Amino acid sequence: MATGGCPLAASGAASIIPGMTEATPKLRRGWTTGACATAAVRAALMALWGDGFPETVEIVLPKGERPVFSVAHSIRGDGWAEAGIVKDAGDDPDVTHGALIVARVRASSGGVVFRAGEGVGLVTKPGLPIAVGEPAINPVPRAMMDEVVGEMAAVFGRVADIEITVSIPGGVALAEKTWNPRLGIVGGLSILGTTGIVRPFSCAAWISSIHRGIDVAVASGLTHVAGCTGATSERVVQEIYGLPDHAMLDMGDFFGGLVKYLRRHPVARLTIGGGIGKIAKLAQGAMDLHSGRSHVDFGVLAGWAGDERVAGANTALEAVGMVPALAQRAADEALLRVQAAAGPSVAADVVIIDRGGVVLARAGG
Repeated sequence: MATGGCPLAASGAASIIPGMTEATPKLRRGWTTGACATAAVRAALMALWGDGFPETVEIVLPKGERPVFSVAHSIRGDGWAEAGIVKDAGDDPDVTHGALIVARVRASSGGVVFRAGEGVGLVTKPGLPIAVGEPAINPVPRAMMDEVVGEMAAVFGRVADIEITVSIPGGVALAEKTWNPRLGIVGGLSILGTTGIVRPFSCAAWISSIHRGIDVAVASGLTHVAGCTGATSERVVQEIYGLPDHAMLDMGDFFGGLVKYLRRHPVARLTIGGGIGKIAKLAQGAMDLHSGRSHVDFGVLAGWAGDERVAGANTALEAVGMVPALAQRAADEALLRVQAAAGPSVAADVVIIDRGGVVLARAGG
């Protein structure tokens, strides 16, 4: 499923990935499709309830950052208003870079209701964080838009009952370049994002930042570091072990890039954390966990689970829902892979979480 962001009207769009030096090329951040949609909702509500469309709009991201976006599209009709943001993925090679993310708002009843417009898919299979039949708008973007509706309703003295239709013109064709069809998301793209920020996806730069993080950990005398696949697993692992920020290596999908360097520059203990999907791929031998370069073998999972139903699962999380003990087997198998790759001088453990940050299984330690 594609990710990405929107044009930043304020300064500060360029950033250096943590661990990069001035000699390393700077990579410009992007903003997720969820952040784009949220900004579009805010602009549309300003026109529907206020004095017209703004030229720029500011939103608050989950971690408190306040980016400002340019409004690229605006139109209104009888009882509705629509605004759009042109997506800028920064230096991330996102298939939806340059797409227009559009939100149309109109009065509804019963709170905030989400609809899929042109180019936004519908969920047709279980195992995703959104129920079957719902627009493919993930929980965090939904929460961000819901918060904007509540805030704007308070400002303008309105009731926070709004129907939001999110559209991405051309999204049907773009979705064919993503994993959405395999995941059962039909009719277009997904509206994604957990932090609102897209980090530039340069393999060399990202792996270099991991290496620099290990260098810092070794130089600081740390005896325990952690590599996690995303923000949620990083938070959970950091809380479990009470690790300092500089012990958290921004591994992402690059398990191989982390562990190969760590083998040459060992730290006494390594924790690997992530969701069941990526850890299942690691357990099956993948060194690069990106969805475009590795995938879960559900036949293998079915063998581990001793249940042929698992072979037909849509996602690893759905498979664990069928056989909960499968999470522990995946953790145990992943631990063997981590130990073999890191070498005998590094003690390893694995933590698997679900999308909400609940620990499903742990191995080692």
